[in-house]
Amino acid sequence: MALSLTKHNNYRGLYQSKLVSADQAVKVVKSGDWVQYGEFVMQPRELDAALAKRVNELHDVKIRAVTLTMVPEIVKADPKREHFRFNDWHFSGFSRALHEQNLCNYIPITYHEAKKIISEFVNIDVAFVLVAPMDRNGYFNLGTSNSITSYVLDKAKTVIVEVNKSVPVCLGGNSEAVHISQVDYVVESQDNTRLLNLPQVSISDEDRKIAHNVMEKLEDGACLQLGIGAMPNAIGAMIADSGLKDLGIHTEMLVDSFVDMYNSGVVTGKRKQIDKGKIVYTFAMGTDKLYDFLDLNPVCASYPVHYTNDPFIIAQNDKVFAINNAIEVDLFSQVASEASGTRQISGTGGQLDFMFASFRSTGGKGFICLSSTRKLSDGTVISRIRPTLSPGTIVTIPRSLNYYVATEYGIALMKGQSTWQRAEELIKIAHPDFQDELIKEAAQMRIWVRTNKQDA
Repeated sequence: MALSLTKHNNYRGLYQSKLVSADQAVKVVKSGDWVQYGEFVMQPRELDAALAKRVNELHDVKIRAVTLTMVPEIVKADPKREHFRFNDWHFSGFSRALHEQNLCNYIPITYHEAKKIISEFVNIDVAFVLVAPMDRNGYFNLGTSNSITSYVLDKAKTVIVEVNKSVPVCLGGNSEAVHISQVDYVVESQDNTRLLNLPQVSISDEDRKIAHNVMEKLEDGACLQLGIGAMPNAIGAMIADSGLKDLGIHTEMLVDSFVDMYNSGVVTGKRKQIDKGKIVYTFAMGTDKLYDFLDLNPVCASYPVHYTNDPFIIAQNDKVFAINNAIEVDLFSQVASEASGTRQISGTGGQLDFMFASFRSTGGKGFICLSSTRKLSDGTVISRIRPTLSPGTIVTIPRSLNYYVATEYGIALMKGQSTWQRAEELIKIAHPDFQDELIKEAAQMRIWVRTNKQDA
């Protein structure tokens, strides 16, 4: 007991020796530096605000974040981008709006490769990391965003933690905490702002129909990955009420619907081949319901993304069901999930990782889900299944890796199908108002689509 107490006192002494104000801490940032912010809802607030105050002292400071959940103060302080250059590994609505004003750039990444990319190809001078209060063993928990944070901590020349008492302690897994000995400066939050609660997303009739179609493929013992958005939320709600048995979770993003599934008893993880019984994830975003569920909950296991998103690790589980959204799919079965034309909307994220893994998994299935149409700002309705992707659009899932595509009109299998078979199956699940035109376009592109006449 005496030894433990002595160690604890030493950690507290080390903590006090590194404790500074936010204004003092950000003085380490120099012109030309690369600064890494925390990820998702773990964005540092007070360090960001303190750095913004130094706007006129600095130039060419390059900042990276992952999925902005608020507009950084450094951007507000530098609306002409003369001092700070902001970059995001995965776009949110905030990032997208800044990008359209030329105030943010996207960093392309295949998510599971992040560890090697940061280790070998990325420079980080200073890291701003939001954390939970230090525990008796000298560790700060990284909260809801394990993801790339441990790689950032290893690479950064200077590590500054911003301690917020509202951050839930999210158990691992591994790499879910940083020790006081690895930290250069400690800043205590003055207001301990609660983590961002994502607004409720309205679920359309189309979302429910798509969810129903996918639900018909689900099986007892399936290991789930859900993406973000209304349609995955709809599926989550249906699963919670489904009566399915012994579902497992190995996902990139943990959202509120997983809490509902667990509380309903359909999630046990008993049939998983790895991390049996554990809800595995790399970051979480949702509401206080999710954050309260995560806090000190041993059923949840937070891992860095090179583990959660490695297709070869994911696929060790049987029946991996990966369910994700898309913006467009063309008749060649190429999937666009992150951009429309030259407009960056989100990012590659883990969709590619999990689609690849779902096919490798014994009994696994990967679904790209999208409503058959969308309405433009002028009221025009267009098909999301298109002859070709909109000019300039980035391909997220190449046709060779596409598995299933689901709309409110059904599910189309892509694996093992020729170009004309893929086009035919996609046209079948397109909106009826656009099917004839899609057939004509397919013929013009020399994708030979069978017709009833040809079948006869």
